[in-house]
Amino acid sequence: MEEFGVQEKSYKKVIHYIKMQIRCGELQIGGKIPSERELSEILGISRNSVREAIRTLDNMGIIASQHGSGNFLTGNFENSLAETLSMLFLLNQIGYNQISQLRRALEMEALMLAIDNITEEEIHILIKIISQLEKETEENNVILDKKIHYNIALASKNLLIINILQALSEVVDKFIADLRREILMEKNSKAVLLEAHAGMIRSLITKDKKLAYESINKHFGVIDEKLKNRENKSKKISQKRL
Repeated sequence: MEEFGVQEKSYKKVIHYIKMQIRCGELQIGGKIPSERELSEILGISRNSVREAIRTLDNMGIIASQHGSGNFLTGNFENSLAETLSMLFLLNQIGYNQISQLRRALEMEALMLAIDNITEEEIHILIKIISQLEKETEENNVILDKKIHYNIALASKNLLIINILQALSEVVDKFIADLRREILMEKNSKAVLLEAHAGMIRSLITKDKKLAYESINKHFGVIDEKLKNRENKSKKISQKRL
């Protein structure tokens, strides 16, 4: 039986081995990881250590288990990141404003990159989505709003930005799920948001980075104002309780 320190070091051998397999091109996304028995024999460590490493990689979103088939490399870091951000939020290490500030910075960079990298097909998809925004119900508009941001992120062609924005979107939906709906139900904020979205798409068509900058700031100006109002209400309620 391995002692704790040895087992900890052994499970790191598995992670190092998989890293090297990826680096050498032997293992790619969708590729199957050797079985617990095979890894145990290759690395000369116990199956318990292998199992611990596999569990860690699964939790990190690096691999996924398929019942009866084995473990496969997925690189699904988005889920892992969303869980980490959710935990930080629950522990009061990050707040709504910090999430919004990070989203603004990433959405800005995504839009700037998309101006350089977007295809005609991707532009047509966004034009179709924006044309639906004025016609749909608030519930459907929430979905369309998310689609606009997701498709702009995709057009950036930056996988890291795409994954982080998706994770942030999940955190927003989990803890302030009604924020988008609340904004879209108010006539004034809905109009500003629609104008901001239209500006983003127009900036992609005309390759106008100044318009892109203005549109992102207009969009997050609405969100930040809403978050500030919520924060003030929360403070007033806390003061009343005291």
